[in-house]
Amino acid sequence: MHAVTRPGPDFLNRSYWSGTIKMSLSKYFILCVLHEKPMHGYDMARAVERTTSGCCSPTEGTIYPVLREFEEGGFVSVEAEVVSGRERKVYSLTDKGRAAFQVALAAWMEVTQALTESQKLAAPDRDGPSCCG
Repeated sequence: MHAVTRPGPDFLNRSYWSGTIKMSLSKYFILCVLHEKPMHGYDMARAVERTTSGCCSPTEGTIYPVLREFEEGGFVSVEAEVVSGRERKVYSLTDKGRAAFQVALAAWMEVTQALTESQKLAAPDRDGPSCCG
């Protein structure tokens, strides 16, 4: 019996990198918009989209698993609210969630600085060592 090998990620495909980055950014921006005020999933998705000028547009398939993960970890709390006869879950950051947002913000700022520096290193007219050598 032969093992079926699955193709690995296509590291030459921009959409691979975009998807990987956006998944992590979505988690950060969910914390970010909840830092502003409590909201339900749909409003949260639109707020993330507005905040990122469309760069991150989390779908329900993305946002609700992240919210469950945050809820299980104690980073968000959930309250049911009835609007026009329909029940909605409204998510709020807990103190732990606010602390996580601050940690995430610091980490993303560090990454942003590293990306800015690596862009200089990747310039074709550079003289000197590469970023990895």
